[in-house]
Amino acid sequence: MAAAERFAQSGCNVVLNGLAEPGRIAGLRRDLENRHAVRTWDGEADLRDPSAIERMIASALDAFGSIDILVNNAVVRHAAPVEQFSPLHWSEAIAVNLSAAFHAIRLALPAMRRNNWGRIVNVSSIYGLRGAANRVGYVTTKTALVGLTRAIALETAGQDITCNAICPGTTRTPVHEAAMQDLVATGGVPPGDAERILLTGKQPTGRLIAPDHVAALMVFLCGPEGAAITGAVLPVDGGWSAA
Repeated sequence: MAAAERFAQSGCNVVLNGLAEPGRIAGLRRDLENRHAVRTWDGEADLRDPSAIERMIASALDAFGSIDILVNNAVVRHAAPVEQFSPLHWSEAIAVNLSAAFHAIRLALPAMRRNNWGRIVNVSSIYGLRGAANRVGYVTTKTALVGLTRAIALETAGQDITCNAICPGTTRTPVHEAAMQDLVATGGVPPGDAERILLTGKQPTGRLIAPDHVAALMVFLCGPEGAAITGAVLPVDGGWSAA
């Protein structure tokens, strides 16, 4: 939601797509519309299904006339050694983390070309730059997303269309908040040290990435000052990729 908030704050109409319950999404939409005087829409697409993505993009184009900014941020994660990694989980990772971005780009790009303007932001990960054990689906798809970004950037370089990838490190999310609480509750870690210990061997800053900082970079890339940045792979990782 940090990205939706930042773009709405900048005056953009927003299409949301996620797995939250419809009532929660409806509430988020009303909140964005009331506070920022923008229009919103719920995509309601299962990103494992290319036909659902086609319907979502077609409906968004009908509703708004064009898709000027596309943020590919969907992800599933499964952890297991490669020989134990479920083929179903592998197929789901490919579909959601990678193929959904491909389909969304190919469907949104024709209108961007007609308008001679567009911005595509693919959210990869530090694991698009680094390997990790027991995360073969996640590492593979996030690395491939970087390749997709570079290919699209070159294909669109002749127009005012950019395509960039952002690679966040460990970001402050409910999952990581729960992990820190578990360190305190069962690991005997003092509350003030949980964040640093969680990130040991990862982010040299010892601090989780704020989602709003990632969203702010997205908005910058889509603004006038980001017009010359395309094909870039930009870490937001507290120094992780520099170590």
